Amino acid sequence: MPTRASAPPTATPAEKPPRPQGYDGTSPFPAGEPAPPRDSGDRLYVTVTAVIVVLPFVALGLAGWLLWGSLIHPADVVLALVMYVLTGLGITVGFHRGLTHGGYRAVRPVRVALAVAGSMSFQGDVIGWVATHRRHHAFTDRPGDPHSPYRYGTHLRGQLRGMLHAHVGWLFRNDPTPPERYAPDLLADPDIRAVSRAFPLLCLLTLALPLGAGWAIGGTWVHGATALLWAGFVRIALLHHVTWSVNSLCHMIGDRPFRTRRHDRATNLWPLALLSFGESWHNLHHSDPTSARHGVDRGQIDPSAGVIRLLERLGWVDDVRWPTPARVADRRA
Repeated sequence: MPTRASAPPTATPAEKPPRPQGYDGTSPFPAGEPAPPRDSGDRLYVTVTAVIVVLPFVALGLAGWLLWGSLIHPADVVLALVMYVLTGLGITVGFHRGLTHGGYRAVRPVRVALAVAGSMSFQGDVIGWVATHRRHHAFTDRPGDPHSPYRYGTHLRGQLRGMLHAHVGWLFRNDPTPPERYAPDLLADPDIRAVSRAFPLLCLLTLALPLGAGWAIGGTWVHGATALLWAGFVRIALLHHVTWSVNSLCHMIGDRPFRTRRHDRATNLWPLALLSFGESWHNLHHSDPTSARHGVDRGQIDPSAGVIRLLERLGWVDDVRWPTPARVADRRA
């Protein structure tokens, strides 16, 4: 029987909300925090970020051209769907509900496998991802939040600029989140440290797998290339923008049936529920971050919670923090 890795703390110091210091909830964030020091690595950081963000869009344009020429195969669609589900659940079940918030405790092989799957989504190394998300919860929609859409105020121009910032602009700011403060439990985990160091190789693997599978199935380099295009780049682009939409749209548009902390404007946005594997039930998540289920009301589909339930029945996860009726009722607005 595999040993169980220690669960992340229920509430890390980073998740304890610091007191607001003069922020009124409507004004642009004050420019009081010093900018990160500039060094020779900044240009490389921005270049790599630009490639990760822009290249899938270029691939999407190329995909349209290939589709016009009928160069798409059933295997491409199947591979894209499989890779989207595996890497998407790696983010939602692994990075987010498990490693960031401790919504359950997983046996070691499952914990590592989910961290690997999430890393293959091209969204950053696991420790950096978790640290940034914990920081987001510590300062939600106020100064200190790395990707709040309210950074530039609540007037129309500020909201439009803020939505762009929350969706993708924050990636270019090179505003590092110190893992020593926000993810010390992961830094102390040798398995997770190894997965984090392997991030560049896992990015290559997430492209090599569809390329090799397409070539093996179709028997020609053309089949390999179209599989790389659809199950590689286009799949990565779609998952990127679904994840970023939770950062941007799910703090601006939708319902807020549950109470959250002051200034926290997280919403439920049902059209994204299936594509995000239940992450767009964002209002409940911000009301009760450690809950393993985000979609708690009738008709709210939450595939990530279903996967956690399956893993629990298989005996691969335990100590799952399922929402109770009393806990949900207590958080109603």
